[in-house]
Amino acid sequence: MDQRLTALAIMQDAPVIPVIVLNNVAHAVPMAQALVAGGIRVLEVTLRTPEGLASIEAIARAVPEAIVGAGTVRSAADARAAASAGARFAVSPGYTSALGQACQALQLPLLPGVATSGEIMAAQDDGFNELKFFPAVQAGGTAMLKAWQGPFGDVRFCPTGGVSPDNASQFLALSNVVCVGGSWLVPADALEQGDWKRITALAGAAKSLGA
Repeated sequence: MDQRLTALAIMQDAPVIPVIVLNNVAHAVPMAQALVAGGIRVLEVTLRTPEGLASIEAIARAVPEAIVGAGTVRSAADARAAASAGARFAVSPGYTSALGQACQALQLPLLPGVATSGEIMAAQDDGFNELKFFPAVQAGGTAMLKAWQGPFGDVRFCPTGGVSPDNASQFLALSNVVCVGGSWLVPADALEQGDWKRITALAGAAKSLGA
Protein backbone atom coordinates (compact mmCIF):
# COMPACT_ATOMS: atom_id res chain seq x y z
CA MET A 1 0.00 0.00 0.00
CA ASP A 2 1.56 3.29 -1.07
CA GLN A 3 1.56 6.66 0.65
CA ARG A 4 -1.52 7.84 -1.28
CA LEU A 5 -4.08 5.88 0.63
CA THR A 6 -7.80 5.89 -0.05
CA ALA A 7 -10.50 5.11 2.46
CA LEU A 8 -11.53 2.08 0.42
CA ALA A 9 -7.98 0.71 0.32
CA ILE A 10 -7.73 1.11 4.08
CA MET A 11 -10.99 -0.79 4.54
CA GLN A 12 -9.93 -3.55 2.16
CA ASP A 13 -6.61 -4.27 3.88
CA ALA A 14 -8.11 -6.70 6.45
CA PRO A 15 -11.55 -7.79 7.65
CA VAL A 16 -11.17 -5.98 10.98
CA ILE A 17 -9.84 -2.55 11.93
CA PRO A 18 -8.89 -2.70 15.62
CA VAL A 19 -10.29 0.17 17.69
CA ILE A 20 -7.50 0.85 20.17
CA VAL A 21 -7.68 2.82 23.43
CA LEU A 22 -4.25 3.46 24.95
CA ASN A 23 -3.60 4.86 28.41
CA ASN A 24 0.16 4.28 28.33
CA VAL A 25 2.36 5.39 25.44
CA ALA A 26 4.85 2.65 26.34
CA HIS A 27 2.31 0.08 25.17
CA ALA A 28 1.89 1.62 21.71
CA VAL A 29 4.86 0.19 19.82
CA PRO A 30 4.85 -3.41 21.15
CA MET A 31 1.06 -3.52 20.70
CA ALA A 32 1.35 -2.34 17.08
CA GLN A 33 4.13 -4.86 16.42
CA ALA A 34 1.94 -7.63 17.89
CA LEU A 35 -0.99 -6.72 15.63
CA VAL A 36 1.19 -6.54 12.54
CA ALA A 37 2.68 -9.93 13.42
CA GLY A 38 -0.86 -11.33 13.38
CA GLY A 39 -1.59 -9.86 9.96
CA ILE A 40 -3.44 -6.68 10.97
CA ARG A 41 -1.68 -3.53 9.69
CA VAL A 42 -4.45 -0.90 9.75
CA LEU A 43 -4.69 0.38 13.32
CA GLU A 44 -7.20 2.92 14.63
CA VAL A 45 -5.81 4.58 17.76
CA THR A 46 -8.57 6.62 19.34
CA LEU A 47 -8.17 10.15 20.66
CA ARG A 48 -10.27 9.24 23.71
CA THR A 49 -7.26 9.44 26.01
CA PRO A 50 -4.55 12.08 26.46
CA GLU A 51 -2.02 9.51 25.24
CA GLY A 52 -3.70 8.98 21.87
CA LEU A 53 -1.70 11.45 19.79
CA ALA A 54 1.65 10.50 21.33
CA SER A 55 0.83 6.83 20.74
CA ILE A 56 0.07 7.51 17.07
CA GLU A 57 3.36 9.37 16.75
CA ALA A 58 5.30 6.52 18.38
CA ILE A 59 3.75 3.90 16.10
CA ALA A 60 4.23 5.98 12.97
CA ARG A 61 7.90 6.43 13.81
CA ALA A 62 8.78 2.94 15.09
CA VAL A 63 6.45 0.58 13.18
CA PRO A 64 6.52 1.72 9.54
CA GLU A 65 4.83 -1.50 8.36
CA ALA A 66 1.72 -0.46 10.30
CA ILE A 67 -0.84 1.94 8.83
CA VAL A 68 -1.80 3.95 11.86
CA GLY A 69 -4.81 6.24 11.94
CA ALA A 70 -6.71 8.32 14.47
CA GLY A 71 -10.15 7.44 15.78
CA THR A 72 -12.65 9.62 17.64
CA VAL A 73 -11.73 12.54 15.37
CA ARG A 74 -14.48 15.10 16.03
CA SER A 75 -13.20 18.42 14.73
CA ALA A 76 -10.90 20.07 12.21
CA ALA A 77 -8.44 20.66 15.05
CA ASP A 78 -8.46 16.93 15.84
CA ALA A 79 -7.77 16.13 12.20
CA ARG A 80 -4.85 18.55 12.01
CA ALA A 81 -3.36 17.23 15.25
CA ALA A 82 -3.73 13.65 14.04
CA ALA A 83 -2.07 14.39 10.71
CA SER A 84 0.78 16.19 12.48
CA ALA A 85 1.29 13.15 14.71
CA GLY A 86 1.67 10.90 11.66
CA ALA A 87 -1.85 9.48 11.30
CA ARG A 88 -2.47 8.22 7.77
CA PHE A 89 -6.26 8.18 8.07
CA ALA A 90 -9.01 9.42 10.36
CA VAL A 91 -12.20 7.87 11.71
CA SER A 92 -15.00 9.92 13.22
CA PRO A 93 -18.01 8.95 15.37
CA GLY A 94 -20.23 11.30 13.36
CA TYR A 95 -19.95 13.68 10.42
CA THR A 96 -19.82 17.42 9.85
CA SER A 97 -18.90 19.26 6.67
CA ALA A 98 -16.22 21.17 8.59
CA LEU A 99 -14.52 17.91 9.50
CA GLY A 100 -14.86 16.52 5.99
CA GLN A 101 -13.39 19.65 4.43
CA ALA A 102 -10.51 19.69 6.90
CA CYS A 103 -9.58 16.10 6.09
CA GLN A 104 -9.84 16.75 2.36
CA ALA A 105 -7.55 19.78 2.72
CA LEU A 106 -5.06 17.64 4.66
CA GLN A 107 -5.39 14.79 2.11
CA LEU A 108 -6.20 12.62 5.12
CA PRO A 109 -8.57 9.77 4.21
CA LEU A 110 -11.65 9.90 6.45
CA LEU A 111 -14.16 7.23 7.44
CA PRO A 112 -17.05 9.38 8.68
CA GLY A 113 -19.46 7.93 11.22
CA VAL A 114 -23.13 7.70 10.22
CA ALA A 115 -26.22 6.18 11.84
CA THR A 116 -29.07 7.50 9.67
CA SER A 117 -29.99 7.91 6.01
CA GLY A 118 -29.75 11.70 6.35
CA GLU A 119 -26.21 11.44 7.65
CA ILE A 120 -25.25 9.18 4.75
CA MET A 121 -26.64 11.74 2.29
CA ALA A 122 -24.77 14.59 4.00
CA ALA A 123 -21.49 12.67 3.82
CA GLN A 124 -22.10 11.72 0.18
CA ASP A 125 -22.82 15.35 -0.69
CA ASP A 126 -19.25 16.09 0.39
CA GLY A 127 -17.77 13.20 -1.59
CA PHE A 128 -17.59 10.44 1.02
CA ASN A 129 -18.86 7.01 -0.07
CA GLU A 130 -16.92 4.84 2.39
CA LEU A 131 -18.50 5.25 5.79
CA LYS A 132 -18.35 3.95 9.34
CA PHE A 133 -21.74 2.70 10.57
CA PHE A 134 -21.73 3.65 14.25
CA PRO A 135 -22.92 2.51 16.71
CA ALA A 136 -23.67 -0.45 14.47
CA VAL A 137 -25.52 -2.89 16.71
CA GLN A 138 -27.37 -0.19 18.63
CA ALA A 139 -28.42 1.61 15.41
CA GLY A 140 -29.98 -1.39 13.71
CA GLY A 141 -27.19 -3.84 12.96
CA THR A 142 -27.31 -6.06 9.89
CA ALA A 143 -31.01 -5.34 9.32
CA MET A 144 -30.27 -1.64 8.86
CA LEU A 145 -27.37 -2.36 6.50
CA LYS A 146 -29.59 -4.64 4.41
CA ALA A 147 -32.23 -1.89 4.24
CA TRP A 148 -29.62 0.57 2.99
CA GLN A 149 -28.46 -1.72 0.17
CA GLY A 150 -31.24 -0.45 -2.09
CA PRO A 151 -31.11 3.36 -1.76
CA PHE A 152 -27.39 3.49 -0.99
CA GLY A 153 -26.03 0.76 -3.23
CA ASP A 154 -22.90 2.82 -3.95
CA VAL A 155 -21.89 3.14 -0.28
CA ARG A 156 -19.48 0.80 1.49
CA PHE A 157 -19.55 0.47 5.26
CA CYS A 158 -17.31 -0.39 8.20
CA PRO A 159 -19.74 -1.27 11.02
CA THR A 160 -18.32 -0.45 14.45
CA GLY A 161 -19.92 -0.52 17.88
CA GLY A 162 -21.11 -3.76 19.42
CA VAL A 163 -19.26 -5.82 16.80
CA SER A 164 -17.58 -8.90 18.27
CA PRO A 165 -16.10 -12.23 17.15
CA ASP A 166 -19.61 -13.67 17.64
CA ASN A 167 -21.34 -11.42 15.09
CA ALA A 168 -18.53 -10.08 12.89
CA SER A 169 -19.05 -12.74 10.21
CA GLN A 170 -22.73 -11.77 9.91
CA PHE A 171 -21.72 -8.20 9.10
CA LEU A 172 -18.89 -9.24 6.77
CA ALA A 173 -21.27 -11.44 4.76
CA LEU A 174 -23.19 -8.35 3.57
CA SER A 175 -22.34 -7.00 0.13
CA ASN A 176 -22.10 -3.39 1.35
CA VAL A 177 -19.73 -4.20 4.23
CA VAL A 178 -16.00 -4.16 3.48
CA CYS A 179 -14.67 -4.57 7.03
CA VAL A 180 -15.71 -4.12 10.63
CA GLY A 181 -14.22 -2.20 13.53
CA GLY A 182 -13.73 -3.85 16.88
CA SER A 183 -12.02 -3.36 20.21
CA TRP A 184 -11.67 -7.07 21.05
CA LEU A 185 -8.28 -7.37 19.32
CA VAL A 186 -6.62 -5.26 22.00
CA PRO A 187 -8.13 -6.15 25.40
CA ALA A 188 -7.28 -3.80 28.24
CA ASP A 189 -5.96 -6.63 30.40
CA ALA A 190 -3.64 -7.84 27.62
CA LEU A 191 -2.21 -4.33 27.36
CA GLU A 192 -1.70 -4.04 31.10
CA GLN A 193 -0.02 -7.45 31.28
CA GLY A 194 2.10 -6.90 28.18
CA ASP A 195 0.59 -10.08 26.70
CA TRP A 196 1.63 -9.34 23.12
CA LYS A 197 1.33 -12.99 22.08
CA ARG A 198 -2.34 -12.93 22.95
CA ILE A 199 -2.85 -9.81 20.83
CA THR A 200 -1.01 -11.45 17.93
CA ALA A 201 -3.27 -14.49 18.25
CA LEU A 202 -6.41 -12.33 18.32
CA ALA A 203 -5.16 -10.47 15.23
CA GLY A 204 -4.52 -13.73 13.41
CA ALA A 205 -8.03 -14.95 14.17
CA ALA A 206 -9.49 -11.62 13.02
CA LYS A 207 -7.49 -11.74 9.80
CA SER A 208 -9.19 -15.03 8.90
CA LEU A 209 -12.74 -13.71 9.41
CA GLY A 210 -14.81 -13.51 6.28
CA ALA A 211 -12.35 -15.66 4.34
